[in-house]
Amino acid sequence: MNEEQQLVGYDAYGRPVYAAVPPQHQQPYQPYESYPPHYPAPAYEQPYGYAPSASGTYPQPGAYPQQEPYGHQPYQQPQHAQQSQQAQQWIPQQAPAPEAAEPPAVPEPRRGEPGRAPTPDYRTEQFAFLDQPDEESDDVIDWLKFTESRSERREEARRRGRNRVVALIVVLALFVVGGVGYLWYAGKLPGLEGPGAAGPAGTADGPQQREIIAVHLHHTKTGGTSTALLVDNVTTRHGATVLLPNSLAVPRDDGGSVPLGKSVDEDGLGGTRDGLDTLLGTHIGGTWRLDTPYLENLVELVGGIEVDTDAAVPADDRNKAPAVGQGPKQSLNGAMAVAYATYRAQNEPEAKQLERFGKVLLATLRKVSSDPGAATVTVETLAQILDPSLNEQALGTSLAKLAEHAKVGDYRTDVVTVKPDGTLTDEAGHKVVKEVLGGAVGGAPGTAAPRVGLRDATGDDRTQTSAKAALMNGGYSLVDGGRAAQTRASSQITYQDDAQRDRAVEVAKTLGLPETAVKKAESPVNADVVVTLGKDYKAP
Repeated sequence: MNEEQQLVGYDAYGRPVYAAVPPQHQQPYQPYESYPPHYPAPAYEQPYGYAPSASGTYPQPGAYPQQEPYGHQPYQQPQHAQQSQQAQQWIPQQAPAPEAAEPPAVPEPRRGEPGRAPTPDYRTEQFAFLDQPDEESDDVIDWLKFTESRSERREEARRRGRNRVVALIVVLALFVVGGVGYLWYAGKLPGLEGPGAAGPAGTADGPQQREIIAVHLHHTKTGGTSTALLVDNVTTRHGATVLLPNSLAVPRDDGGSVPLGKSVDEDGLGGTRDGLDTLLGTHIGGTWRLDTPYLENLVELVGGIEVDTDAAVPADDRNKAPAVGQGPKQSLNGAMAVAYATYRAQNEPEAKQLERFGKVLLATLRKVSSDPGAATVTVETLAQILDPSLNEQALGTSLAKLAEHAKVGDYRTDVVTVKPDGTLTDEAGHKVVKEVLGGAVGGAPGTAAPRVGLRDATGDDRTQTSAKAALMNGGYSLVDGGRAAQTRASSQITYQDDAQRDRAVEVAKTLGLPETAVKKAESPVNADVVVTLGKDYKAP
């Protein structure tokens, strides 16, 4: 009996699989049917494209042609099934195992298709579908990438942080080692003395090298000058300001002397410098003429200064001088600094005004750069006219060295005291001139003639004048020692260094004094040989 077959699915290779449909009418008896006429043949999927034979076995590929027995035409797939086959994309992975004996379930017939066999029930393990990426999977992948990159950035930040900490520790260690090494070399560590150690100014053993600059502050509004010596002790690494009063007697080439203030006005910078070298036994390297407008500009260039003022300076409308307050750590601009440096109250000694000038100089040096190049630029910016012996580069280099001493506290300020006649006091000669300026025995560097100090203990001005003329004719450089406090009956010639004894003897012969008047002793006058004229001296 000829049975009608219905499409129920596709095998692993996309071939159609059919199932028998119960007959709608009586079919003729088919003697060679594989199954009894009362039961429809079960529709088994052909594994890998092979259909079972009537005996239940699978023939080899190509054993039988795919055609219906007894000349029947092969079953034509319905048109709607072909369209469904083209529209659907089945991707089966494997075929059911051969030993499965149960026939698949046949789905209920669709409406309008009577007699359709039910569709077999396929198990999920028979198919495996390709993973189709969706938006959620993309979001997960992006999140994983973001988390991974953020973790890498955090690890990189931690690594850079560790490197910075290590570098900072190394820099700090080098800084500490360098600082300790400098302190040891400079001898500033307690109990340790380095090769560069030196005691206070004037206490180092052996000769000391000093660089000295003379500063003349010209008061352009009120008139007058104020003089200071800036000293850089290269040996002991100390700086100092030595303030000189205008009443200081400065020797001249003619054997006489003149007050310092008058010497600056009449003899000029060069003549005053030579006279100070003769008087103090120093070698002044150059002169810095600093008018008050330039001092004002200098203070402004360094950003103002801070000074402990000892007096309140009233405002002066006539000279356009601002008021300055009294007290510690007063902030002064350029105009205020000039007003304080030049202020001298009525009936006040000149030393008070010099002390104020010294405070302004020290405060200014503390604000000047310790770098020679930067300090030179500051000097060049002032655009002032300098003495030919001191150019801008030399002045800038000297100020930088002094600024370095001032910033660390290795600096002192002294005022030279003089007697009413303008000569140096004993304290000034010993404490300031010898210790700070180094004006000891040996004469002014660069001068061949010995320096001879002359003091008058006769009470007769004519005798002193005659002795000066005799010494100058002998080729000596004179230093005015002024008058002695008391008269002496006999003259005396003293020296401090044994190397000067022969010169002292020659001085005695020049003045017609016996050799017995020469002896070694401390001298109140800063000179190689000091002559104290007594009444026994007879003018030639």
